[in-house]
Amino acid sequence: MKHLYLVFILLCISVNSIQAQLLSERHNFTRQDTLRGSITPERAWWDLTYYHLDIKVNPEQKFISGKNTITYKVLKPHMVMQIDLQTPMKLLKATQNGKELTIKHEGNAHFITLKDTQEINAINTIDVFYEGHPREAVNAPWDGGISWDKDANGNHFIASSCQGLGASVWWPCKDHMYDEVEGMKISVNVPDNLMNVSNGVLISEEQYGDTKTYRWLVKNPINNYGVNINIADYVSFSEVYDGKGGNLKMSYYVLRDNLEKAKEQFKQAPKTIEAFEHWFGQYPFYADGYKLVEVPYLGMEHQSSVTYGNKYKNGYLGNDLSGSGWGLKFDFIIVHETGHEWFANNITNKDIADMWIHESFTAYSESLYVEYYFGKQAGAEYVVGTKRSVINDRPMIGNYNVNHEGSGDIYYKGANMLHTLRQLIEDDEKWRQILIGLNTTFYHQTVTTKQIEDYLSQQTNIDLTAFFNQYLRTTKIPDLEYTIDGKNLKYRYNNIVDGFDMPIKVILNDTKQWLYPKADWTTLKTEKKITNFEVDTNFYIEAKKK
Repeated sequence: MKHLYLVFILLCISVNSIQAQLLSERHNFTRQDTLRGSITPERAWWDLTYYHLDIKVNPEQKFISGKNTITYKVLKPHMVMQIDLQTPMKLLKATQNGKELTIKHEGNAHFITLKDTQEINAINTIDVFYEGHPREAVNAPWDGGISWDKDANGNHFIASSCQGLGASVWWPCKDHMYDEVEGMKISVNVPDNLMNVSNGVLISEEQYGDTKTYRWLVKNPINNYGVNINIADYVSFSEVYDGKGGNLKMSYYVLRDNLEKAKEQFKQAPKTIEAFEHWFGQYPFYADGYKLVEVPYLGMEHQSSVTYGNKYKNGYLGNDLSGSGWGLKFDFIIVHETGHEWFANNITNKDIADMWIHESFTAYSESLYVEYYFGKQAGAEYVVGTKRSVINDRPMIGNYNVNHEGSGDIYYKGANMLHTLRQLIEDDEKWRQILIGLNTTFYHQTVTTKQIEDYLSQQTNIDLTAFFNQYLRTTKIPDLEYTIDGKNLKYRYNNIVDGFDMPIKVILNDTKQWLYPKADWTTLKTEKKITNFEVDTNFYIEAKKK
């Protein structure tokens, strides 16, 4: 979802600084971090089944009020439930079966003591009422919250974005990635000169005085940060895409003045679905459709309600992140954020420390889009070119149970890690089937890094333990050290974890061949004097002649 700014050099600097700011390592975690990031006893005993978020948005006051009706299944006996809502929003009260409940407020976590016995396997409902001025986004979507903006005609232009920060920044919920609600209804009341667009399918539009309520129905499981509101003077158009799952309704909501530009630029949306259904399998949310919704920030992967703010330009705000030229052949936000429908929304990490699962596969999807339309070499040039954005400040996996993401390198270091893995397989169709298999095996599920690692090891028939330890858990890029002495090539790996012995392709004189480096020196004797030695650039290593 989200990266850099303007001229390419400044662009890279901006991205890395923003990511470093937002994903910066914290050494002193607080109890609030633990309450936010762990499966507490007050979360573990109940399983989410349904939300009905029913709210009123007052744009003039930048104020949200309403309630969330939470339906859940009792897994084991317990009488205290944790609901999350971040300050300055206020959780006003909670009721169950007509009885008002006691709430203990502890920062952004709120502990509700229930009165009725919670029988195992029972399906129960609780209403939580809230209001307040939600945190205003400073630099959405990286530093998110609610963006309160206006369009060129003076109409309110409002949108939510809360990845990492958490959905509880604007609505009360069980704000942890491990438990996805199975479906939900989103009812949003706004002034009647505006429209709200949220996830799923619009089921009704009701007038109340000088306001309207828009009701959206989500039929698939959805993660909390994927839920969104987008409020503006929207106009819309739509089409039907004949895809692997049948007819997919694709709808587009844009500012009135941008309708004609959108009709041209958004022709890339069905092309993107086509490419990704080829690589990843059927679009995961046919029942909820697909939407592109214009917003006042760059964009994000809200499920079935992908937000867009790339100024109707190809590239990333008109720039090529890869420096290869191929990045200007497509609209970065349409492609990247749509890729998240498979990796983030279909397959969702249980702990935010494993956010590489979302971002590495999706950053890699950009090169697969390029490959689908412009050929394998073009896709490779694109992904290898994105290595310029890697900073190797810290590992891609964060700290568990404290809502802590890994390095911003989860984008393009992760993409190049996956591109390297593809080279080891040496079978493009097998690689494609592995990507499809990920999305079928873990369809609509929350997962851990171990599950993804184990699946890839099993399907590739390669022990990838050291491979993932190297790229995910350290900042080390393998160094291939080598010397050439006439007909002798000596080589070894340096800067590696224990057990790392990844083979690589090289050109030796005019011949392509595999080398099998390890930590110890290996000598290869050739028939002719060595005049040329090159490492295949598709492998994410550094080659250093000694």
